[in-house]
Amino acid sequence: MHPHPEPPPRTVVERLDARLTALGLAGPRRRDVALAVLVAAGTLAVVTPVVLAPGPAAELGLAPGTVALALGVVTVQNLLLALRRTAPAVCLALTVGLGLVNVVLIPVGAALRGPATAIAAGTCGSRLPVRRAGALVGAAAVVETAVVLTGIAVRPSGDALLGAGGLVVSQVLSAVLVYGGPLLLGVYLRTRRRYAELDRVHTAGVVAAYRERADAAVARERARMARELHDVAAHHLSAMVVQAAVVERLVDRDPDEARRTASRLREQGRRTLQDLRLVVGALREPGAGGAEADTPVPGLAELDGLVEQARELGGPVELVRRGDPGEPSPVADVTCYRVVQEALVNAREHAPGAPVRVTVTHTDDRVAVEVVNGPARGTPAPSADAPGTRGFGLAGMRERAQLVGGTFSAVRTGDGGWQVRLVVPHDRGPETGGGRA
Repeated sequence: MHPHPEPPPRTVVERLDARLTALGLAGPRRRDVALAVLVAAGTLAVVTPVVLAPGPAAELGLAPGTVALALGVVTVQNLLLALRRTAPAVCLALTVGLGLVNVVLIPVGAALRGPATAIAAGTCGSRLPVRRAGALVGAAAVVETAVVLTGIAVRPSGDALLGAGGLVVSQVLSAVLVYGGPLLLGVYLRTRRRYAELDRVHTAGVVAAYRERADAAVARERARMARELHDVAAHHLSAMVVQAAVVERLVDRDPDEARRTASRLREQGRRTLQDLRLVVGALREPGAGGAEADTPVPGLAELDGLVEQARELGGPVELVRRGDPGEPSPVADVTCYRVVQEALVNAREHAPGAPVRVTVTHTDDRVAVEVVNGPARGTPAPSADAPGTRGFGLAGMRERAQLVGGTFSAVRTGDGGWQVRLVVPHDRGPETGGGRA
């Protein structure tokens, strides 16, 4: 199986991230340095021709050294954006401080303002807690506004009150736009990032829970297949052991009967092989099995054949059906069959020769199967199971009952026999739980 390729980036941010990574800008620090250099170069390209033009410089009375110093301050201010994610508060403080240096160097009306302070304010909103970011950005806006208003008071413009008032309004609006807007945008981006992280955590939890349920289902299915193998092997192999003992006794006294018994033994072996293939075939991938994989799983309809096999092995077995057959689920149907099969094996091994009565009772909403055998009349037959595995049969029947939402009981009767009873509802499927006896 080939590994699945990585899905292509879907959003603009993902495509940009992939492009930057391809250019060698994989980490936040490298990307911030690249952004700082790009902003510094762009600001110089825009501001330098304007400031160095003969008209504006002469009108403002700016010396060439002052202009060069102001451009240098703006450049350093933009380069400080390299710290915006590693130290957002420091970045904001330094960019605002350098901006105030330019306010002192150049008359208020022509103060150079680059994008560095706005970017630093937005980064604080996206990287820091909301309250801390609001306090830092608000303090920066208040300090800058206070310095500018102080400069207006100390150096009023030539337009008297009109010019000063216009500068005050301009500064207040500028502070709101430069600091408030980026701060709100940064907080919005931070909130979206947190929601995305929570969504990833939730999705990971859902996937983990799904995988856990899937693993549990696989484990239950393996246990179910183990019970199927146990039931099939116990039923057929114990019968083959009994028939082999008969052949051994008859081979000298009655060769014809021995040959007939050997033929039945061969047929029993063929059935065993088919049943084992049926169960193991359920573990194959879809489409990997042959004709045996398509063989239907036995159910209540096949009880007549099962009872007939038990009679051939030497024991009175009676099958009684009551009521109209309903429609139990397939798993419930095979569960009833396997419980009867296991009960017949137990009766044959632990009470050989005792009469056995199998009763199947159908009602509107459930089906009940009951297997009752009398006390043992002879020496128990040798078990086909490995030593110590007999208890697994009852445990398997009880677990099967739980899988289909049924109830199971196995109790000793008053005359020394055993009664096995299973009740399965028609409208309950696997994994619904069920009572225990």
